[in-house]
Amino acid sequence: MYGKKVQKAVLVRPVLFISKLCMIGMVLSCISPATQEQRLSPLKSTGEYRLDDMRRYVSDDPARAIHLMGVYEVLYGQKSPNAGHDDPELSGAFADIKAEATQNLKASQAKAISEKRWDDAASLARSLSSLGISVENTGMEPDFIRADAKQQLSDGNNLRAFLGAVRAHGLKPLEFDDAMLFLERAVTVKQRRTAAFFLAVAEEGKAAEEKSNEGTSPRGNIPEDLRRYAQDQDTATDMIKGVATVLIDRGYRIERGRGIPDRVLGSAFFVDASGLLITNYHVIASEVDPRYEGYSRMAIRMGDGSSPRIPAKVIGWDKAMDLALIKAEMTPEYVFSVVDRVIPRVGDTVYAIGSPVGLEKTVTQGIVSALGRRFLQIGDVIQIDAAVNHGNSGGPVVDMAGRLVGIVFAGVEQYQGLNFAVPAERLAAALPAMIRGGKAERPWLGLTVSETVSGAEIIYVAPFTPASEQQIKEGTFIKTLNNEPVSAAQGALIPALQDILFPTRPGELVVLETSDGNRRVIMSVPRPDVPLVEAAKKDSRERIAAPLFGLILAPSMGGSFSSSYLVKKVVRGSIADEAGLSENDPVAIRGFRIEEKEGYALLNIDVKKRRMGYLETSMQLPAMLDSPDTL
Repeated sequence: MYGKKVQKAVLVRPVLFISKLCMIGMVLSCISPATQEQRLSPLKSTGEYRLDDMRRYVSDDPARAIHLMGVYEVLYGQKSPNAGHDDPELSGAFADIKAEATQNLKASQAKAISEKRWDDAASLARSLSSLGISVENTGMEPDFIRADAKQQLSDGNNLRAFLGAVRAHGLKPLEFDDAMLFLERAVTVKQRRTAAFFLAVAEEGKAAEEKSNEGTSPRGNIPEDLRRYAQDQDTATDMIKGVATVLIDRGYRIERGRGIPDRVLGSAFFVDASGLLITNYHVIASEVDPRYEGYSRMAIRMGDGSSPRIPAKVIGWDKAMDLALIKAEMTPEYVFSVVDRVIPRVGDTVYAIGSPVGLEKTVTQGIVSALGRRFLQIGDVIQIDAAVNHGNSGGPVVDMAGRLVGIVFAGVEQYQGLNFAVPAERLAAALPAMIRGGKAERPWLGLTVSETVSGAEIIYVAPFTPASEQQIKEGTFIKTLNNEPVSAAQGALIPALQDILFPTRPGELVVLETSDGNRRVIMSVPRPDVPLVEAAKKDSRERIAAPLFGLILAPSMGGSFSSSYLVKKVVRGSIADEAGLSENDPVAIRGFRIEEKEGYALLNIDVKKRRMGYLETSMQLPAMLDSPDTL
């Protein structure tokens, strides 16, 4: 009985199969001749699809279209995007799109100029310059920055005006009349160090005019009252009036069943008479961090504990630089200059002002212990030995002339005298983006770089980034960035590269020339908060070992497991180097973990060190996620 049922089931299957074939045939017979012809028409070539990609962007985002052209030129050669084949029709279309995209960039700049959006005009000027396009007829970048600075001055936005004027002067010296405009405003708003800067610029402009006019200046003399004010000096007593205590109330936290007040204490200093102050991002993080879900209220206090608390709000922040711009509705008695700043020397005497452990208006003295420490994602920091403690974060560091040197951002609690400050020059560069409001977006190419005796070597290209799209090769060296040769003192090469990118906006075109002879025009994108976290989520653990641990691996041909590798290279000064690994050491990866909240990664490996007679050792390598070596 059971056997008969099985036989019947087996016989049914062929019948069902034949029925399905008949149904498919009926459906195919109903397809119209036009549809069949469409189905049988030749598919688009690779080049045609790539042209379609570029056409989608050529009007609304011409910089992206030009970036994609660079991608295809790298992939398929310079003549045609048609998979390397010489197709005149496709090559012509490619050239037409490139010309249209370039023309649209020019048109966007012309529109920005007509609407007096000088910041946008300057950004577009930088992109056009990367293409080698002359913009003398419409204006150069410093012209737009100067025009924007004068407009901001007219509108009463003194901080933006002063910052813009300094940047314009760095690109092209200000003329005497322009320098006098900013000098007069600096005296009016009682910013002595800012006045001192523009006095020097005005004197330079006057001397240049006298030289070109055979000893006479048609502009006249600098009024004596302006000169006298600028040449006078502020005292520590004056500067203390411009420093505030920052108080962050985060409610209560529960410990062992008891409610304990959760408070954050920091310092800040005024940089504009409108009530704008600078502090550290980590002080105000709970005010803007979307991951923080608790209660948070910010206020500042100008005196001791009996002084009133003045509500404050966050205007903008730059997490990568640990900086934040906040605002309180008050008129300060003193405003610090971020214009007449100083690049200190090791051994210079400095003063730190702040509220250590809540002791307001504390001034401590020390020296600049070292320069070029790499503790932040972007740039380097200053090491000082002036006594600072919890609560000093965000306070100013000034020299004996009252010029801003830096902003206290960290200390090593276990070791007295190891304290650090963000250089004032980096604050000045970061401020324009923070003034615009919200999170400051920085440009990102997707590269991790190592400084070697031969230059800046690219050791890692993060996936799905502008650099990976253009197939920049790991192991090559950066020769120029935005047409500037890569050169700096030992240990300062990577910060120098970051400084070139820093003033640019995401979405601008950047020129990168590498040692393999390629010169690429790349469109930057917004930098992730912690770039290597994003890379680790998308890449393999053996590849992410290069930027995080300085361990460049190659597959081991003789390994019995897929996780077996040979050390191809160890980056000098990296975690792997300090752990004693060397080239050709056999390595097996046993585990990799990212602790994103705590900010570190762990790599578990088994290694046979050649230097130890191939004795097998198990190791755990730790690394901080916020690498300072990324572009």
